[in-house]
Amino acid sequence: MVGRGRSNLPPRARRRLRAVVTDVDGTLTDADRRLDANAVRWVRRLESRGIPVVLATGNVLPIALALHRSLGLSGPIVAENGGLLYRRVDGTERVERLAHRGLALEAYRALVAAGLPVRRLFTDRWRETEVAIEPTVSLTTVGRVLRGRCPRVESIGTGYAIHLMERGAGKLPALHRALAPLGLTVGECVVLGDGDNDAPMLRAAGFGVSFASGSPRARAAARYVARSSFAAGFVEGLKASGILSLIGSHSGGN
Repeated sequence: MVGRGRSNLPPRARRRLRAVVTDVDGTLTDADRRLDANAVRWVRRLESRGIPVVLATGNVLPIALALHRSLGLSGPIVAENGGLLYRRVDGTERVERLAHRGLALEAYRALVAAGLPVRRLFTDRWRETEVAIEPTVSLTTVGRVLRGRCPRVESIGTGYAIHLMERGAGKLPALHRALAPLGLTVGECVVLGDGDNDAPMLRAAGFGVSFASGSPRARAAARYVARSSFAAGFVEGLKASGILSLIGSHSGGN
């Protein structure tokens, strides 16, 4: 239900919210995937007050890292739908691979052999742990082929692509691993996202937010579904979570 109001967290629960985890496409962007200036202002405000912002995206790491640096973020990056984890440890940049790309490539070849008109994304040349294909074939059809031929691989729809990934990987397992060194849990985070791939971490969040533009699974998993879509819903969701009170929600911005 759009704008559903499960935002009345008790004060003690609100005080537990210590970080923000956000998807990128459809969450920090408008409908055309252009970064939203107002969302950027709120992200920078959070960081300026010591609230870390973690990117959890299906994008490849080079894109996510460029955004991370441009926004001045301090948190780790979950990229490739949880296949890659980037963070700085004692001043050194480290990348962990959390899924096996060989399995995803095998699954892609199986789709081709089955006669499906699949086409890999342009950005797939930079992927290290999965294969992403354009959504020219239904997710149901892809899943049916994989169940019979590659049971160790699952297909995940994001609305922008279909991702082939080792079963058991994903944003939520990677997020647990990303947050642990920071002394944080997913239950202490506001999590915002719009896709099926975001649903597990939305469900596990201290305060999960999706939007009018979110997928049915994302909306069902969220504690709060914003009336607004895309990045406007991101800002609405932050306000509903109460975390902005930690940085002064009346300090400017809409």
